[in-house]
Amino acid sequence: MIDWPNVTESGYRELGLKPEELQKSTCVLGFIPVIYYSILLCVGVPVNILTAMALSRLASRTKKALYYYLLAVTGSDILSQLFIIFVGFLLETAVFHRDVPTLLLHSISAAEFAANHASIWSTVPLTVDRYVALCHPLLHRQISYPARARRIIAVVLALSLASGVPFFWWSDMWRNSHPPTALDTILIWTHVTIIYILPCSIFLVLNSLIIHTLRAQQRQQHWQEEPKSAPPRRLGKTTAMLLAITSVFSVLWAPRTVVVIYHLYVSSVHRDWRVHLAYDLSNMLAMLNTAVNFFLYCFVSKPFRRAVRDVVLFRGGPLYPRHALAHPQAPTNASISSLYSGNNKRLQRDSTPLSPRRARKPS
Repeated sequence: MIDWPNVTESGYRELGLKPEELQKSTCVLGFIPVIYYSILLCVGVPVNILTAMALSRLASRTKKALYYYLLAVTGSDILSQLFIIFVGFLLETAVFHRDVPTLLLHSISAAEFAANHASIWSTVPLTVDRYVALCHPLLHRQISYPARARRIIAVVLALSLASGVPFFWWSDMWRNSHPPTALDTILIWTHVTIIYILPCSIFLVLNSLIIHTLRAQQRQQHWQEEPKSAPPRRLGKTTAMLLAITSVFSVLWAPRTVVVIYHLYVSSVHRDWRVHLAYDLSNMLAMLNTAVNFFLYCFVSKPFRRAVRDVVLFRGGPLYPRHALAHPQAPTNASISSLYSGNNKRLQRDSTPLSPRRARKPS
């Protein structure tokens, strides 16, 4: 990012490193990343908080596991924005760039990776849930409920927290002038596998199975003689939203994955200004993924738009429909008609004379 003085440079001179090994690449973007991350933080955190409030209302009303998974994704995005953007990029660059204990920097690095892993891997249970719902609907009715969803989310968050611990020893690519060591190679490949290769493989396989199943059902309905009133099964809005979330993630995180591997085997971020520029831009794209889900939900889901409108306008509660809150004591038309019909049937039964068979007393 910004070309701050390298606090480790004097230490490497004492080790006898050559001057070309200490040459530091310049940051071409200057203060643009700081401005970009400040705008992203000021927009992304309020938007994600609004998303969490709307999803909480939908989860309370519908009791669907889908909204609990989306809540987990939103909460993990908020943690990523706070730890990675606010602490990692803004504070470390603008405030913590010198005279900071190494233990604090490494602890922050482990927290950043844990939040990053949680943000990415919270989407995996959502993808699995949608796959089971579309490809095995009977099984989905048995295993998909809020309590199980909360347990799965807790396990994913715990594993994400544990997976961030090894990255306590992660090397700062911007400031470390030495070439990557064996430990750096292991951590980089572990990082790339956890954040991109493994989740994208799961997304690709499950999404392909979902699309294949939907197309097979459409072909089956086309060849079968069904009544005209039965519409063909199309791609649902929930499935479209899932495909959009996973596709946006795959596109935005691909450049950073390529640049990290390039840094490992070809040229260092610290020495080559072009790799430095590519790494800055790829990080900016990757962090954009933490703020775009709100707009995807609004574009695809009408219930989500209604829930957002209710949150913004302070209308209704999470557990009660709007008409019940407007008239809490007034009975609905359905209850009045059912009450009237029940009383009318009771009066007719009481006024009807008994038949001879019913009037006869048992002997």
